[in-house]
Amino acid sequence: MSQLLIEGGYPLCGVIDVQGAKNSVLPILSAALMSDGECSVLNFPEITDTYVAIDILRALGAKVVKQQDCITINAKNADGYEIPYGLMRKMRSSIMFLGSILAKNKKAVISLPGGCELGQRPIDIHLAALRKMGVNIEENHGFLECSHSGLKGCEISLSFPSVGATENIMLAAVKADGVTDIYNAAREPEIEDLARFLVKMGARIKGAGTDHISIEGVPSLSGCTHRVIPDRIVAGTYLCAVAATRGNALLKNICPLHIYAVTSLLKEAGCDIKIYDDAVSIECDKLKSVPLVRTMPYPGFPTDEQAPFMALMSIASGNTLFIETIFENRFKHVGELLRMGAKITTEGRVSLVEGVKKLHSATVQATDLRGGAGLAVAALAAEGSTVISSVEHIYRGYENFEYNISELGGKIKKI
Repeated sequence: MSQLLIEGGYPLCGVIDVQGAKNSVLPILSAALMSDGECSVLNFPEITDTYVAIDILRALGAKVVKQQDCITINAKNADGYEIPYGLMRKMRSSIMFLGSILAKNKKAVISLPGGCELGQRPIDIHLAALRKMGVNIEENHGFLECSHSGLKGCEISLSFPSVGATENIMLAAVKADGVTDIYNAAREPEIEDLARFLVKMGARIKGAGTDHISIEGVPSLSGCTHRVIPDRIVAGTYLCAVAATRGNALLKNICPLHIYAVTSLLKEAGCDIKIYDDAVSIECDKLKSVPLVRTMPYPGFPTDEQAPFMALMSIASGNTLFIETIFENRFKHVGELLRMGAKITTEGRVSLVEGVKKLHSATVQATDLRGGAGLAVAALAAEGSTVISSVEHIYRGYENFEYNISELGGKIKKI
């Protein structure tokens, strides 16, 4: 198991490019499974989750070729319908393949997915929607056995604007008979990106990016070429890291609108933020606390950004109240921040952060993807050298993490 050694106290300064979005490319790779032609996906992020997705595609019979940041998928003869247990357990987003496998092959066998343990993240919403579309689903000893004689379009009202459920319904609906209307749909940019990819393949989709998405089923989908949007969570993490070290940097390959919820709070915290067409610059001399951070579905403050921003607020003057509305176990990083000298009190889904002047080095453990990124932000600002273990979590979502931090002048190495 790898560890990261981070020597804190060095301001992050310079220019870096932001990778393609993890939460966009994964459902897009699933969608490519339904194509009768060849799909090329550009701005492909080299992270462990995307390689798990490639392994799933190959296990289902697809041919996958990668050249630099472009991946090409030919799934014309991919008639597999069962995802190997080991691959399902590696990544929660593997559930994204359920809708596309059912649309392509009319049956699917999968285990319940794995991934970061952030509390109860039931897939009941996914399964209820697919059942409404005509899918028969049986659970046997932790495996889901699904089949149908023909997907039917229908009206689906989600009890919560789940990103994963919205995507799975879209994937199943593009080849269903009739029109599927999703109400209270997720509005995240990654939903819009998936819709753009599907439309290029020949799908008929309206309303992506709003809370009402309408999909008219088509008999077949063709190949296409698509460039994945920038990763807004990665961008926000690096912005927090620069601010925490009192640095200044320019982040390129960004859609500023997608990270407005983060940049607006960084401005409130005293950072100088400049917005360009496809870039954002940040400079920070002094930090002050933001009174309240409440995670919400898009366009609210993202739950994935909560840990890096909490690390930042732990060294800001004043107090910040964090309210986590998405996942009940999203404060696992708090105990590790306390080891570094942070002053945080947590009860249930609420954490009160009292800013301290400095964090100190410690040996800490990443317990999940974004929590690990938050610990890295803290370590970069702390006095001394911090060792972060279980960093395989970080590599699930951050491409060339050590390289990018080093490019900005940070002292970091894998040990």
